[in-house]
Amino acid sequence: MLTEYQQVIHELSERIVAAQKPIRILDAFKWDPEVQEQFFKDKFKKLPKIDDEYYQRKNPLQFDAAKKIEEFYEIERSIRRTLGQYSGVGSIMQRMCHEYSRVVEMLLARGTDKFTKISQELYGSSDDAFHIGAPTLKDLATLVTNTLSNIKDQVATEADEELHSSDETVEILRQRLAGYFTDQNNLRVELSDGILADASAGAERIKIHAGLTFSAREIRTFEVHEGWVHLGTTLNGMSQPYCTFLSKGPPSATVTQEGLAIITEVFTFASYPGRLKRLTNRITAVSMAEEGANFLDVFNFYRDQGLEELESFHATTRVFRGSKPDGGPFTKDLSYSKGFILIYNYIRLAVQRGLVNQIPILFIGKTTLEDIHILSDLVEEGILVPPRYIPPQFRDLAALSAWMCYSLFLNKLDLGQLATDFKAILL
Repeated sequence: MLTEYQQVIHELSERIVAAQKPIRILDAFKWDPEVQEQFFKDKFKKLPKIDDEYYQRKNPLQFDAAKKIEEFYEIERSIRRTLGQYSGVGSIMQRMCHEYSRVVEMLLARGTDKFTKISQELYGSSDDAFHIGAPTLKDLATLVTNTLSNIKDQVATEADEELHSSDETVEILRQRLAGYFTDQNNLRVELSDGILADASAGAERIKIHAGLTFSAREIRTFEVHEGWVHLGTTLNGMSQPYCTFLSKGPPSATVTQEGLAIITEVFTFASYPGRLKRLTNRITAVSMAEEGANFLDVFNFYRDQGLEELESFHATTRVFRGSKPDGGPFTKDLSYSKGFILIYNYIRLAVQRGLVNQIPILFIGKTTLEDIHILSDLVEEGILVPPRYIPPQFRDLAALSAWMCYSLFLNKLDLGQLATDFKAILL
């Protein structure tokens, strides 16, 4: 028998889940195949013809935007009226409603100058600081790029050879994930022609881009990134008895989700230089667009990085989807690196301050980092159930704590001075 408190939380949560259902951000940004065909016909010399009228004509929203914003406003009012202004779980749900309203406004602004401004509000900018005096994401891209150039061709192995077809990749992932999600019989791994990414996770399924070949390293990243993290947190959120909203993620949860996925790649040794280059190239591409570069500029940047023409087109489309080819970027691709930095430092601080038991809560659903303390309280209250699917590297808090203890000390060392002291050894 549900208490009144549990019943209210569940009802409000279900209203949010239902309200956000027709909002499909990436679907609303898709360009017709004819755009790619024309770009190649023009020999990569002309900007694609995309503006606000194009989105309205070719890809209209599948819901009434004004009514949807009003719906979220009414849910917010209900939350304040029933749970109170300062309720912890209520504050999470209120922010979700506000973010979804802003998402709808961003979709309405497709193909206009306002689009990027809302995107930067929701996902961030390459110029955002992590704290006063700290380097930015743009600085990270420069550092990683320079470092990768020093180890070029020194670390590649047979695991980097793209030997597995999309069909083979689907079967490999299906078998591996069946061993991880042992009690889930409805999980699917399937081919898709409709995604820009190589792989994408949805509710109870993972899509693999058809017609490509993948290396063993890439398949491993799909396993831990799309499977262990994205699919795992979806299932953990869906298993919540009252806070069902944790199965759905607003933009703020995207940063945490992608950060968790990248840090899990690193902790499992699944990541590799080519993967880091792809992520940092995304930062550079978004930064270029924020500074005024157009579709042709970013396309040529990717060509200079060694990508083939089709790969360069798809990578550039990720930057300008939802916008205009000569407008600002869609900044979601910053979430990977931004989230990694925020999550890594949160874990270090949690260990330092004796809050290590809160770390697994990161996987309880589509969480936002700032809500971890509230979610921890809700677990103690019995409103939330602990996450079932947690990667082994985060389930073993003893080993994770040992790593972070050394990390806290290593951060105090001056790498420049070490380079001077180690000069003879490095030579």
